[in-house]
Amino acid sequence: MKLYHGSNQAVRTIDLSKGRKYKDFGQGFYTTHLRDQAVYWSRRIAGRFGGIATVSEFEFDLEAAIADGLNVKIFDKADREWATFVMENRRRDVMEFSHGYDIVIGPVADDNMARLFGLYDMNIIDLDAVVAGLEYKDLNSQYFFATERALDYIVCL
Repeated sequence: MKLYHGSNQAVRTIDLSKGRKYKDFGQGFYTTHLRDQAVYWSRRIAGRFGGIATVSEFEFDLEAAIADGLNVKIFDKADREWATFVMENRRRDVMEFSHGYDIVIGPVADDNMARLFGLYDMNIIDLDAVVAGLEYKDLNSQYFFATERALDYIVCL
């Protein structure tokens, strides 16, 4: 399967330490199977940090990763489990959350979702309200690589 990564520079070698902490699935390398989403992110990142909006392409073998015993978590939809997982990864008030997965696949929490999570953190709404806010969202997808072992299954094109 083809995956894309949008950034302000081409990615030829993946360095997991360059990923920012406190993102949806933690610190690591994020991609998507949606080219338009990668184009959007490349423009957003280049606009914020400078550089040239660039989309890097990769080939990914999910079946081989699973067959070889990697710990893969797939969220088919933005539900209660997904929301709790994302909120744990994004929390900055405790020691960094560690989930133990090599690869995580699932929806992207956009800026509107971040607002819902913030309201939940301030005890203004409960988890049911967060999940209800997810119901009609058409969220994009992301493929997250957390470990060096996971990188064996993604090849730069």
